[in-house]
Amino acid sequence: MKQLLILSLALVLMGSTDPTFKVGEVAPDIALPNMNGEIVKLSSLRGQMVFIDFWASWCKPCRKENPRILADYLKYKDEEFENGTGFTVYGVSLDKKKEAWEKAIAKDSLIWDTHVSDLKGWKNEAAIAYGISSVPMSYLIDGDGVIVAVNPRGDKLEKELKKNRKSESWFKSLFGN
Repeated sequence: MKQLLILSLALVLMGSTDPTFKVGEVAPDIALPNMNGEIVKLSSLRGQMVFIDFWASWCKPCRKENPRILADYLKYKDEEFENGTGFTVYGVSLDKKKEAWEKAIAKDSLIWDTHVSDLKGWKNEAAIAYGISSVPMSYLIDGDGVIVAVNPRGDKLEKELKKNRKSESWFKSLFGN
């Protein structure tokens, strides 16, 4: 009984794990500074498949996931999708220290161009707007900014990318599922 009470209390303190936005909805725009202080809007990536990745340098599960995201980026960055050309990552850091953020990007070889953060930690404007209560958290959006997957981690990201490739839809139309 005591364990159940502790577990229930922990779940209440952690908040809801339900995503704020669902598949089929348009992802709200994000406008945050990159490492050079220039504002980069999520909407500037329209026309591509985009993995919106909420993460932080201090988050061990995030850092553990980074090699997989990098592999998917390298494999799919030039692919044609049903609704988009190319694949990229829009990395939203919940760091407070710029040095830690930059060091993690370099150490994990996160070579895509769109790394953003307001360096406000959990008070990050995008994290608040998206209802982020834990990291890692992610959304995969298509070329029109429509959410096609919520929190596709590990092999789920690659499965979603494969599913949305143009060649996959052509194959499906000829041979079915």
